[in-house]
Amino acid sequence: MERLVEKAEILMEALPFITKFRGKTFVIKYGGNAMVKEDLKEAFARDILMLKYIGINPVIVHGGGPQIGEMLKRMGLESKFVGGLRVTDRETMEVVEMVLGGLVNKSIVMLINRYAGGHIRAVGLTGKDGGLIKARKLDAQEYFKQMGDFRPTELLDLGHVGEVEYIDTQILKHLEEDNYIPVIAPVGFDIDGNAYNINADFVASAVAGSLKAEKVIFLTDIEGLKDENGKTISSINTKKILDMIENGIIKGGMIPKVKACIESLENGVKKAHILDGRIPHCVLLEIFTSEGIGTEIVY
Repeated sequence: MERLVEKAEILMEALPFITKFRGKTFVIKYGGNAMVKEDLKEAFARDILMLKYIGINPVIVHGGGPQIGEMLKRMGLESKFVGGLRVTDRETMEVVEMVLGGLVNKSIVMLINRYAGGHIRAVGLTGKDGGLIKARKLDAQEYFKQMGDFRPTELLDLGHVGEVEYIDTQILKHLEEDNYIPVIAPVGFDIDGNAYNINADFVASAVAGSLKAEKVIFLTDIEGLKDENGKTISSINTKKILDMIENGIIKGGMIPKVKACIESLENGVKKAHILDGRIPHCVLLEIFTSEGIGTEIVY
């Protein structure tokens, strides 16, 4: 009986959050171990469906770097990186589009639909679908200047590496109205039909900003942002984050992620969250408990 009462108390704790967020949109960047380990994949799929069933509108943007690397290796192609960005020639871009828009995207859709019921279903998209992601070639020099953690010594051509120019939310809004869960691969296209490989964090940020989402959530393989003493930060504002970058506390691959968070907040998203995707049901634990488990970022 005590266990049953405890379960009831957990549900009651979640009730104010369910009431607050019903009808809101959450954009979730899905990546890291949460995309690899079977138990975490299943927990993620169930979390997303629960959000939808209680009236929250989840939109998923996924990565797939390791899967791309594995496919390139199988095809005898070399993976090249500059400052954390994959050099993407035309041949590599064909593999990227095949892996992200096909293999990875459809496996996520199938996983969610395996547990779905009734009138709720997931549907996979790339930037080509409904003109969702209009992209342009990334200015590598400007990008690295903004990231502040890498200084290329010569002009770079990263090939088909892009950045978001515009998100057309029309198809996402139609899918929401029809109770579909969009699953977006971070592949964008320009007006001439050229495909671009885009950092999934920045796609998630751009989608969240365009939808004026309540939250954008990034699943990672760390507990959250750490302070100078290595302690996880529960809540932080954008000014403090910029100070931490300036002082070298936030560095390396975490810089693009926090920059994506800041960008989303500047474009009208209420809150950004960096969560440890290695924890089962991390999304639910962050959203529906008073304590939370990751780092909350506010403007």
